[in-house]
Amino acid sequence: MSDADRIDALLAQTLDDHRLSRGERQTIQKLLDEQDADTATEAFWRSRAFALARRALDDGGGPEILDWLEGVEKLLAHRTSSGREAPEKGAAYFMPGDSGPRAIAGLFNRARHSVDVCVFTITDDRIASAMLAAHRRGVALRVISDDEKAHDTGSDIRELRRAGIRLHTDRDPNHMHHKFAVFDRATLLTGSYNWTRGAAEYNFENFIITSEAGLVTSFLREFERLWGLLGESK
Repeated sequence: MSDADRIDALLAQTLDDHRLSRGERQTIQKLLDEQDADTATEAFWRSRAFALARRALDDGGGPEILDWLEGVEKLLAHRTSSGREAPEKGAAYFMPGDSGPRAIAGLFNRARHSVDVCVFTITDDRIASAMLAAHRRGVALRVISDDEKAHDTGSDIRELRRAGIRLHTDRDPNHMHHKFAVFDRATLLTGSYNWTRGAAEYNFENFIITSEAGLVTSFLREFERLWGLLGESK
């Protein structure tokens, strides 16, 4: 049974008595956790719930259908507002370990408008996949990276460029050694951490996530300076 079929079956079961019992809520939460649900996953759940509710109303259901739909919506909204899927906007991450790449991928999953990335190298496919997914959703991505590292075995830079993501490299004998990103012009990620599996699995690394306005503005200003400089040097 596919995930979509499981979701429909579970939601249809809860719709039978027009309310979400505690057990049913726990079952839905467990399934969402197993799917490592992000914003896109939860949006799919909402769309399936609305489809079932519409069908039930067309079949003669009454106001209790809307009560059930409200219950599903509150459950999904609570996951978002409780911070289940979003890192604290002032968090520190330390590697080795998988918490870092998961947090970075999560920021891309939640990005709505823009992400500006300035990193030495990208070889972690978990992060690259989240970047590509954000690009496909219409998020405006810009990437600055080191020209030499872009040619390393396992580098994801060429794949990002082929996908149509706007990308500049430094084309300089010195390294573009920054590691920072700004999400929706409101959230900054910065630290020593390279976006590689090796850094996640073996290195002692760190980064912070902050929404402190002064820091966000400073890093955005530096990104725009570098973006204009590298664009002009083509």
